[in-house]
Amino acid sequence: MRWLERIGNSIVPLILLLLLTTSNPQISTPHKQVHLLVWNTAFDYTSWTFNALWVKLGQSALGSPRYLDPSSQAGTVREYLRLVEEIQRVEYDIQRIYADPSIEDPRAASSSERAVLDDLTRQYQAVAPLAEATLEMQVTEILSELDLTLGGQPIPWVLYHITPLPQNLVVSARDKIEQKTSYLLDPNLTTEQAESIELAVDEKMDVSSLVVPVGGIALYPTMVMRTTALNWLSDTIAHEWIHVYLAYQSLGWNYDINPEVRTMNETTASIAGNEIGRMLMERYYPELLHRYDSTRQLAAVETGIIGPGSFPPPFDFRAEMHETRVQADALLAADEIEEAESYLEARRQIFWERGYAIRKLNQAYFAFYGAYADVPGGAAGEDPVGPAVRELRARSASLKDFLDQIGRMSSFEELQSALEQAD
Repeated sequence: MRWLERIGNSIVPLILLLLLTTSNPQISTPHKQVHLLVWNTAFDYTSWTFNALWVKLGQSALGSPRYLDPSSQAGTVREYLRLVEEIQRVEYDIQRIYADPSIEDPRAASSSERAVLDDLTRQYQAVAPLAEATLEMQVTEILSELDLTLGGQPIPWVLYHITPLPQNLVVSARDKIEQKTSYLLDPNLTTEQAESIELAVDEKMDVSSLVVPVGGIALYPTMVMRTTALNWLSDTIAHEWIHVYLAYQSLGWNYDINPEVRTMNETTASIAGNEIGRMLMERYYPELLHRYDSTRQLAAVETGIIGPGSFPPPFDFRAEMHETRVQADALLAADEIEEAESYLEARRQIFWERGYAIRKLNQAYFAFYGAYADVPGGAAGEDPVGPAVRELRARSASLKDFLDQIGRMSSFEELQSALEQAD
């Protein structure tokens, strides 16, 4: 019966795609429309979740880092970071050999590097499970101190897994910066494939779309990108756990109800993740705190937003991106859609000249990045949601009070009302 299942799985999307292209489509929601166009490159949630749970079960069988003293626990994480850095360095050396036109046999020329990479990978596979378990335990201890646990245990448990992350197809309206839907795609999607998907979605749906890299996803266990930036890693582990924590509350249930609630959710997770991550760094890795302020830039490099060494001090990226968003919003509000898109492309080229390799700057770009409004300025522009969330945190006695209050909300109006009552 397998062959019948395969045929059925192929024919049904084809029939639905034909319906989508008719003058009177039967498919109503943006997410369904996107699914019909890109289903063959979709990320497999189910397989990943079962595999990740199996990995976490295997990690628990290897023993808990609680049997190690605090110094050994932190040492395991430092060794993990060292191995990741070495692996990235050797992978880069191999890529350079294959890119060198003067080398006729790159496989033979890279034999020693590949042997080193194999050895490093074996070491990494031995250390990574204990490093993950250590960071999970350290985040849990911070959550307990913040009274975000029940009987000393967070609900749900802090479980994350380092893994290649799917890419996120973001779809925005053209006449307004507003996320209509998003869709997770295969982690191995090439840039050429991403461009092709964006073109098809834009043409079929008359929207603005963009395939973006992500650093973490709140599945369970949560997904986190491999990185050497411990500051960013700590923030992200906590950020994604906050999403899962909020999923049990009104703010999480209504995540997709409108762009305002999504921004409330993402900004809340960013604020809480940053606070928890900094507490973890101060407690367990104080010698790395001097790198804290550059964490976001390091993460940007590893997600492909900017190139290594491209941090020109005179250029204020957040201020320039804020100005770009404000001007784009003004043009769209005046129904000058093509002018806005031309303006964004011109601005993209300015960012490129300053070392920021943004592949495409459009409405979808701001619909995605603008939802992370834990810091003033940037891609959020003049959106009032982020400042309101930050104001509620500033007025809250503790992080728990902040999360309890905003977690009960299901609309931006409720947030505004809460701030007005507090005046």
